[in-house]
Amino acid sequence: MYKGNLENDLGIRTDVLNNVKKNIGIEMLVRSMTPKAIVSDEIGNIEDINAINYALCSGVKGIFTAHGSCIEKLKSNPIFNKMLELNLFEKIIFLDGNEKGKILNIVDY
Repeated sequence: MYKGNLENDLGIRTDVLNNVKKNIGIEMLVRSMTPKAIVSDEIGNIEDINAINYALCSGVKGIFTAHGSCIEKLKSNPIFNKMLELNLFEKIIFLDGNEKGKILNIVDY
């Protein structure tokens, strides 16, 4: 979204929330829209983790992004480490910061 307008065509079965906190948006979606998957960027606080855990425990799949160049750096981040402790991930994918879309490593978790 940019200034309230969708920037990309994401398909007919895709809803985009704008101007709502991630944790509130995730919980709203699970309760009212019965999504098969939720995608969100920049997970970064305990409220986000709780909402993701709620969604996953409700049977919703998810794709979430966070910054980190390797598993060791992610583990050193208390918020992300909490997600690791809760076993919220099936896979962690590390992307190349220099080449758009290039995968550096995939960690099964």
